[in-house]
Amino acid sequence: MFSKRLPIAKMAAAVVALSAVIAAVMLSINWNGAEDSTAAPKIDDLLNIEIVLSSIIFSIVVVALGYALYKFRAKPGDESDGEPIHGNTRLEITWTLVPTIIVLFSGAWSWKVLNEIEEPAAHQLTVDVFSQQYAWSFGYPGKEYAYSQGVLHVPVNRQIVFKMHSQDVIHSFWVPQWRIKKDNVPGITTTALITPTKIGHYQVICTQLCGFGHAAMRAKVIVQSESAFDKWVEGLKEKVPTPLMVSVKQDTQTNPEPLEQVEAE
Repeated sequence: MFSKRLPIAKMAAAVVALSAVIAAVMLSINWNGAEDSTAAPKIDDLLNIEIVLSSIIFSIVVVALGYALYKFRAKPGDESDGEPIHGNTRLEITWTLVPTIIVLFSGAWSWKVLNEIEEPAAHQLTVDVFSQQYAWSFGYPGKEYAYSQGVLHVPVNRQIVFKMHSQDVIHSFWVPQWRIKKDNVPGITTTALITPTKIGHYQVICTQLCGFGHAAMRAKVIVQSESAFDKWVEGLKEKVPTPLMVSVKQDTQTNPEPLEQVEAE
């Protein structure tokens, strides 16, 4: 009995050791950069949990594969067929059940994090985001839809409700240090809730391949104090252009009206 358990004990020890080494290396890398929003630490913690789980699963597969290659390798000169074997029902149930539990756990934890980062806060600021090939522009409803092109100003430590309106194809709004990424889909309004926590300069990056100019589709982001933000908005002279305002009014949280119905009206 001991001789049968010994390989399992050695394999378990190898899995633990390999998992620890891989997880230690992977967790030591700052994959996402600075955490400059309230959502960033929660998202990074979720990533770290997935790294640990992935390290364990990877180690189990590698150790089992290595053991099988060594233990059941063909001996020199052995050209006979392999022995006919029957599947191990208990093993098959185990390797079906364990991944199922891991996926359910990951899904539940992700849901928890999503609920936390999308929790509405008091004193929100709404900013309309207009995306089109290949530029970003922004409207500020609180100032009678004041308008800025290529630069986004927001106050620090205040929840921003970004309402996204694409004018042509699918784009995606992403500031890496904020972590939140949201697609801008033609015909509907998508929403992202983000609370910046640090004053500084950043970039909006489009992460959906939207055409030849995709790589250059960026905009400057300035996070500043609330007083500096209010002063900047007050100084804006341009209003959101009429075609963009039409998209604000037409976009909805659900699918738009059928084309034939619009034409009939």
